[in-house]
Amino acid sequence: MERLEHDFDVIDAHHHYGDIRALGVELSPELAELSADEYERLEREVRLRAMDAQGVRQAVIMGGHSYLRPDGISDTRHLNDHVASYRDAMPERFPAALGIVEPLYGTRGLHEIDRIANELGMVGVSFHVRFQGVSLDSPLVSACVERMAVNGLVPFIHAPADSPENALWKVETVAQAFPDLTMIVVDAFSNFEQTREIPYVADRNPNLVFDTSLSYSFGFIERFVRSHGWERVVFGTDIYSMTPRGGHLLAEIISSKLDREVRQSILGSNLRRILGLDV
Repeated sequence: MERLEHDFDVIDAHHHYGDIRALGVELSPELAELSADEYERLEREVRLRAMDAQGVRQAVIMGGHSYLRPDGISDTRHLNDHVASYRDAMPERFPAALGIVEPLYGTRGLHEIDRIANELGMVGVSFHVRFQGVSLDSPLVSACVERMAVNGLVPFIHAPADSPENALWKVETVAQAFPDLTMIVVDAFSNFEQTREIPYVADRNPNLVFDTSLSYSFGFIERFVRSHGWERVVFGTDIYSMTPRGGHLLAEIISSKLDREVRQSILGSNLRRILGLDV
C-alpha cells in the first residue's frame, strides 16, 4: 500500500474486529491453520500496517456484527471482552472501544450495556440491525438506547443504503426519541440517493453526526459539510479484519479546499470531543 504523507492527527471512527474464519469464507491454508493467538497477532499487524500507510494514528475498535452466537449472550459477552482486550493491548493506537448488544436479549441485553460501560470501560455500542434480527424502529432498540443514555454511552448506528432494516427514516425514529443524545450514523453516504437524502435528515435531527465510511467520493460529503457544518462529520473507513480500505477518502479530505481547521476537525477533533478522548 502506497504511503500517504500528511501532518494531520487522524482517528478512524470505524474499525471492526472479528475472526473472519468463523464466517465460512474461503481462506488460504496458512491462515486457516493459525491458532487464535497467531491469528490475532497477524490481524493486528495487517491493521497497523494499513493505518501507518495512511497516516492514521488511532482508531475506534468494535466487534463485527456477523459473529457466531450459538450460545447467545455468552458469545456476545465473549466478543465484548475480546474487543476490550484488543483496546487494552495497544491503547495508544486504539484509545476507545465499542460494545455490541443484541436487542433480542431483552432485559439481559440491558444488563450487558451496564457491564459495557461500568466494567469494560467502553464508550459506546454499535448497532447493525440487519444482522440482529430487528428493525431500527423496534422498541427493543429504543430500550437499549435509553439504557445507553443513562450510562453515558454513544450509539453508533449502521445505516448502509438499500438495507430496509437500517433505513434513514428509522434512524430518525431513534434520534427523535432521544434528541439530547449525540449519535454517530455510519455507512450512510454509501450510495448517491441516500447521500442526497442525508441533508434533510440532518435538518430534522441535529443530534446526528455522520461518518465517511463507504462513500464513493468526499466531494459528496464536502457539500454537506459546507451546508450543515464541519461538526456533523467524522472520518471513518469501515475497516474489517484483514480488509484494509478507505485510503482514497482520507487523501481527498486532506487535499480538499476546506480550511485546515475544518479538515482536522473531521479527521479527529470532532470524534474526540464526542467520545471524551484526549485531543
